[in-house]
Amino acid sequence: MRQRIILLALFVFLAGVNSVVRAQATDGSVKPSVVMGEVSAVSESKIVLQMKDGAVDVALSDKTEYKRVSPEKPSLATAVASNFSDISVGDKVIVTGILATDKKSIPAKSVYLMTKSDIAQKQTKDQERWKTRGISGQVTAINPQTKEITVSSRSLMGETKTLLTTKENAMFRRYAQDSISYNEAKTSSLDEIKVGDSIRALGDKSADGASFKAEEIISGSFQTVGGTITAIDPAKNEITIENIQTKKPVTVVVGQNSVLKQFPVEMAQRFAAFQNGGGGMQPPSGVRPPNQPANQTGGQTAPNGMRPGGGMRGGGGGIDEMLERFPTITLADLKVGNMIAFSSSKGTNQARVTAIKLLSGVEPFLKMAEGNNAGRRGGQTGASSGFSIPGLEGGGFQ
Repeated sequence: MRQRIILLALFVFLAGVNSVVRAQATDGSVKPSVVMGEVSAVSESKIVLQMKDGAVDVALSDKTEYKRVSPEKPSLATAVASNFSDISVGDKVIVTGILATDKKSIPAKSVYLMTKSDIAQKQTKDQERWKTRGISGQVTAINPQTKEITVSSRSLMGETKTLLTTKENAMFRRYAQDSISYNEAKTSSLDEIKVGDSIRALGDKSADGASFKAEEIISGSFQTVGGTITAIDPAKNEITIENIQTKKPVTVVVGQNSVLKQFPVEMAQRFAAFQNGGGGMQPPSGVRPPNQPANQTGGQTAPNGMRPGGGMRGGGGGIDEMLERFPTITLADLKVGNMIAFSSSKGTNQARVTAIKLLSGVEPFLKMAEGNNAGRRGGQTGASSGFSIPGLEGGGFQ
């Protein structure tokens, strides 16, 4: 979620810039525009911004004003004077000016710069903050009277449960339905959190790890779906599978932020065998979470709060660290007939979903689920469908 946190900071700053721009255009003249993007090219008299809908040429002049914005405190009040030489490829930039009618160029009146080096420093701090002060897992119980949430966190060494309460003025956010974008997450409240949700919180853990006081909470409703690939459309970045539970086709969209990994065959077989033998999420012999002492049986501290280009990493001890070490794959590595599993948000259209995390090499888990649930239909989540795959249980928290 590292990138998403930075984008959120930019959007907050953008709102402030928009307010100023609107205030400056009250005389009926042409209203200035505000554009935001990532610098993809720099030349003597212009920069090129890569935006969601394409590239925009930003024309610079000796009248252009430059301001540097800190990712730590993204506001007009904290912006400091800067200059053209500070701009590099990869920086995030907000530009004010009059956008051309074709929306492909803009003469810059002001350039607000958030450098990639400043962003990297912010990301490192956030990563450490979520690693040392974060928790994530699945909501297993809610007490409306005491406002307590029971969170189940899985690690390679097993499951732990933590009683979560909130601090005064705690901030709640929730993923929007049919969306896996953190930038589209909306302001939320305790009342919106439901049993079965994935949850992440930042705050203070008790000495014994049994309780947690949260100051920031992000929640969402996610599902794990598995099946056999029946078609692949590289042009559309889409995969069609037959859902092992419903036996119905599901179109899986592989988006820009989707994470695709290959579960090593031997490891998948061992994990599935442990699960089938009632061992739950126990690791294969000799495996334990990185940096965890051999006598530690828990695993609820969230490793690394963020990941590049995607979402927050889960707090599953070594599970997410293990997932990151799995080989990265692309659509070209998948073939019709392969079995895959993926996590996605629970939207209104279950026939077409966007993958958050997608794993190939999961045949041992899915075949075991088919055997255990022969003739059974019903829910699609890993918990309800009888299969559990390490790395996907965190749903949307990557």
